[in-house]
Amino acid sequence: MPLLISDHTWTQTDSSVCVRVPLRAVKPGKVDVMCTEEYLKVSFPPFLFEAFFSAPIDEEKSAAKIGNGVALFTLRKKKPGLWEQLSVNIGKDEQKEIREGAVIKIQKKAMEKEEEKVQRIHQERKYTLETMMKIEEEERATIQRMKDEECARALKELQSWKETQKEVEEEEEARRRLQEAAEQETKQVHQRRKPEKVITPVRNPSRAEGEMSSGEKSRPVELPAPRSTGCVKVSFTPRVFPTPSRESFVPQEEELRQEAEARRAVNADLAELDDLTEEERNPDWLKDKGDKFFAAGNYQAAVNAYDLAIRLNRRIPALFSNRAACHLKLRNLHKAIRDSSQALELLTPAVSANAAARVKAHVRRGTAFCQLELYVEGLQDYQAALRIDPHNQALQADTEKIQEIVQGTGPSSK
Repeated sequence: MPLLISDHTWTQTDSSVCVRVPLRAVKPGKVDVMCTEEYLKVSFPPFLFEAFFSAPIDEEKSAAKIGNGVALFTLRKKKPGLWEQLSVNIGKDEQKEIREGAVIKIQKKAMEKEEEKVQRIHQERKYTLETMMKIEEEERATIQRMKDEECARALKELQSWKETQKEVEEEEEARRRLQEAAEQETKQVHQRRKPEKVITPVRNPSRAEGEMSSGEKSRPVELPAPRSTGCVKVSFTPRVFPTPSRESFVPQEEELRQEAEARRAVNADLAELDDLTEEERNPDWLKDKGDKFFAAGNYQAAVNAYDLAIRLNRRIPALFSNRAACHLKLRNLHKAIRDSSQALELLTPAVSANAAARVKAHVRRGTAFCQLELYVEGLQDYQAALRIDPHNQALQADTEKIQEIVQGTGPSSK
């Protein structure tokens, strides 16, 4: 039963009341205060102070200060005037009704404050989201404007290049025509001319220079015919992309080449899939088939079924997770880690609906790490699975065993 405090003091003015309650050496953090317009309660077990006001007060404008061994209340009166006494004497039923009403009012105010807080947080988030959307919209508009400007500049440069190429081609065509006309004219001239005989005097060493023997005969000399025209073939090093070396980007071209090879591989896979039956084209049917093979202990057949299902649809997390389980049985540990990681990527975002699948993927990847003696990485996966399913006793036991191995207090292998 609480001890009622009777040594409190109070003073008043026409507009306010000051109440001083001793705290009996109790820490301020253990003091519970409840105040309404007609009731004041100060509780610090085993002591209790209650006051049923003579007239209503305005609790919103009132204030309380707790410290130095006292609780000091400054209460604002709703109606000016002096009270004859601080607390009125009423029956126990009325006191109980006032207490219950005060509790209801306090709870109602707390709920209203909580709703206001939730509404304020909602408004702040809405404002933040709208601001972010506005910023993103401005960024998209800026990027689009830059793209448009770059596109216009590229089109302008392309048009200028085309005009330059056209002028160069016209010049080349005119030069070629002039060259052909000149060659044709030279050819016609040579065809009309007859070979001329050139008389070359034979010098007699016994005579003076410039004199000829009367009995000597001149020898005819024919000029050679002009050389015919022809084309010289020039071979260049073949290139995958028709760009000059000074303008090429070898890493980008290599990436494009790899993408082209990947597309050709996909097309080849699709060509192979043409021979499949209607059931074999259904990933769900293949998954059930793989599950049956796994249950029968035929792990390689299960891997083949999951492989074909993944080739048909790479967005099903269970295919990668189940194939990881098969690789664990076959001791393909690195493949098990890769498939488990792919399954976890597809299981995002993390929701309650995919919690069980995420636990399986973490456990399978953690098991593969532990079998590779990478116990720290395995412990991280087991702890992640335990955070998802904290009441799984078997998972708790395995996690503790791995933790003992990491800390050096357990066996060196699972």
